[in-house]
Order: sequence, then C-alpha cells, then structure tokens
Amino acid sequence: MQKRQKITLAVTFILVGLILGLTISSSFNIQTHGNTQEPKISQEAVDILSRSSKAMAEVTAAVKPAVVNISTSKIIKSPVQNHPFFNDPFFRRFFGDDFGPAQKPKDRKQSNLGSGVIVNRDGYILTNNHVVKDADDIRVRLSDKREFKGKVIGTDPKSDVAVVKIDAHDLPYLRIADSDKLQVGETVIAVGNPFGLSQTVTSGIVSAIGRSNVGISDYEDFIQTDAAINPGNSGGALVNVRGELVGINTAIFSTSGGYQGVGFAIPSNMAKSIMDSLISKGKVVRGWLGVSIQPVTAEIMKQFKLKDEKGALIGDVMEGSPAEKAGLQRGDVITEMNGKEVLDPSSLRNLVAGIGPGKDVMVRFLRDGKQMTATVRIAELPSDPQARAAVKQSQALQGVSVQNLTAEMRANLELPKRVQGVLVTDVEDGTPAEAVLQKGDVIMQVNRIDVRTVKEYEAALQRVKGQGISLWIWRNGGALFVVIPQK
Repeated sequence: MQKRQKITLAVTFILVGLILGLTISSSFNIQTHGNTQEPKISQEAVDILSRSSKAMAEVTAAVKPAVVNISTSKIIKSPVQNHPFFNDPFFRRFFGDDFGPAQKPKDRKQSNLGSGVIVNRDGYILTNNHVVKDADDIRVRLSDKREFKGKVIGTDPKSDVAVVKIDAHDLPYLRIADSDKLQVGETVIAVGNPFGLSQTVTSGIVSAIGRSNVGISDYEDFIQTDAAINPGNSGGALVNVRGELVGINTAIFSTSGGYQGVGFAIPSNMAKSIMDSLISKGKVVRGWLGVSIQPVTAEIMKQFKLKDEKGALIGDVMEGSPAEKAGLQRGDVITEMNGKEVLDPSSLRNLVAGIGPGKDVMVRFLRDGKQMTATVRIAELPSDPQARAAVKQSQALQGVSVQNLTAEMRANLELPKRVQGVLVTDVEDGTPAEAVLQKGDVIMQVNRIDVRTVKEYEAALQRVKGQGISLWIWRNGGALFVVIPQK
C-alpha cells in the first residue's frame, strides 16, 4: 500500500514538472517571438511626418528653378622672370639691352564657381560681389540647363552684393520677403551650388539675426543659420517656408574650411535696397547722419548714468552735418532711429545707410540721463569717410604727461580751430593708459568739463570722485570718448 502511494506521488511530481516546464517554455517562446516583431509606428505619426516632408518638398520644388549656377573666369598675366644672368649690367654693356631670350608674359585663366538668385522675370540676378569680382567672363546656368552670358549691372563691395543681368524673359523668380520680420528659430532652406554640385538643398533654422563685427564686409547685418552652407553656395538663396527670399547666402564661419553649423546670409531687405540703387542710379546711395559713434560700455554706462549698455554714443558731431543741424551733441546716446531700436553702433550705421537722403526721421536719444527726441533730415554719405571713428578702451591716467598746445604744434597736427585742449606728450610704459592714450592725442574734456590748458586739466582731475574718469579726446582727425576707471 505504501509502495503504491509512493509511486503515485512520484508520478504526480513528474506530471507537475512537465506541466510547469511546458508553461515556462511556452511563455519564453511567446516573449521571444514578441521581441522579434517589427516596432509599430502610429498612423498619426506617419501622417504628421509625411505632411511635413511633403511640404518641404513642395517649397524646394518651387524655389529651385530660380536659383542659378554662376561660373566666372578671368585672365591673369604672369610676369616674366628672366634669369639674373640676363640682367647683369656687365653683359648688357657689351651685348645691349636686347640681350637675353625674348619672352612674353604668360596668360593664366582663373575660374570661380558660385550661385545666384533670379529676382525678376526679366533676368535680374542677386549674388555676392566676391562671386563676380574682376571677372572677364560670366556664365549663368539655369536649372533647365540653359546657359546665358551674364552682365554685371553693379557691385557694392561694402556689403558684398552684386547684380547680374541675363538676356532672357519670363523666367522663374523668387518673391523678396521682409527680412525684418524674420525670427530666431524660424525654419529656413538654403539652395545653391556647393563645390559645383548644382541645385543642392539644405535646411535648418535661423540661429541669430543682426550679426555684425564678423569681418566679412563694411556693412554687416547678417542672418546666422545652421543650414549647411559650403564653398559655392555664395550668392545662393535662403528662403522661408513660404518659398520667399529672406537672405543671400554669403559666408561660413569655419576653422576647417567646411560646414560647421554657422553660416551667414545678407538680409533680403538690405540686398533689395542695394539692388534697387544699383539699377536705378548705377551706384549705392547711402544715408549720412554726420556723427562719430562708439559702443556703450559698462564704464560709460556708469559715467553717463544709463540704465543699460544699449545704444550708440556720439563721440563727435561733424560741422554742417544733419546731426548738428538737428541739435545732436557729443555725449548723446542714440537709442532709436526711424522707429527702430538702436542696439549698438553697427545697428545705427545700418539704419542710417538704408534711409534715403532727404528723408526726415525721428531720433530718440539720452542726454544727461533724460529722454529726448529730434527730427533729422538725412543727407547722402559723402565720398570722404570723415564720419568714421575708432573706439578705444582705457584704464587709468597714471604716467600720462601733457602740455599746452602752441601754434606750431597746432599747425603740425593740423588741428581745426574748434579743437582746444592739452597735448599728450608721453605715456609711461607698463601703465594702464599705455594701451589707450597715445602721444599726439589732444584731451579736450575731463568728465564733461572743457580743458584748454594744463592748469585747467589738473583742476578737472582734482574734481574726479569715485567712479572714474571720462575723457573726450582728438586723435587722427576725429573725436571720441574714452573712460578710465579709478583704481
């Protein structure tokens, strides 16, 4: 009996083990099978991405026909380099000046590739000045493979904009958008011919606007983008999601010569203004205010009791200039021009340049901490760049020697009659002022107090308290402010 019970119990354990084994095995097989299934993507996600992809494809298809390939060439004459033996006076004395082999300069053809944007159905094309500069022959290739000879209508090296014309009509072209409405983070598409590869499209966002002091051109107000821009893209189109032209691709910031996520484009508003001027007048006409300007630094902000470092500080006002006629003075800080905020000297310079001569504009400025306004009639920028001013920083006045101006000194320095002050005759090595003041500088004001003699200069220094010293000086034909923090 006990033996039978033991057998029955053993059989039961075996059956239970088999059942558990099959269950675990089945479960494992199901789990393994589940892991090998393809991941599921919701139809909603597919629809969203499909619509986005289709939209980008539509914009690209609409834009590409208006972007052209520009190839240029110019002939460079290589100078003849004879062996020094043939130029030896000893041999020329006996054999004459014709001694030596007769050689002619060798011509060498230099080619360049770039891009352009058709902005008019009658064949006007926007591109960069550096794409067509000094070219003897310009060839424009359209997206439909047609090729035309290009003619330069005008160039503006100061902004790196050029206008080229081809003899064709009813061409596809891009509508020019208002680049002032462009926002950081907005999606943009770059179209061009990098490395000679025609009709290349890249996309990205607007990384920044109003970029200046990049060192590419004199007038800079660049759109920065991470859309890939490479050599050959110069002159190509930067467009928004509506297929409108917002910029002309110009340059990249790179340590390797290739794309590193930082590209620059000339805003369409600037490019259009320059193009219109080149077409209608044959030159670029820029506005002129007649002031020398400099940034508002932290030191100047404290000295002039300003709330922030925004604006452009007037270092000097030119005689007979629009600024002088409107009552602007040195020491004023311009904060707004023609309804647009002035952030720094570059933004003011670009704003004034873009205003047509003869137009009256309202200027907001700070004077002694008070908000003021004036109406200025903008004039045309003269050919003599007298309104340009250099800005330098300073630290201290220790080690600075000055003396009264004599008639002979004034004549040697060619100082205007209105320049009155003391002449800097020495700046000791190793002093903070060494990096700022120079021999030949004329200090005209100390903390807004006029100084005409050494005695007045020393008296003004005695009145300096706490925050530091601001100087108004004359250097190399122009006036500027410098601030020296007190130690």
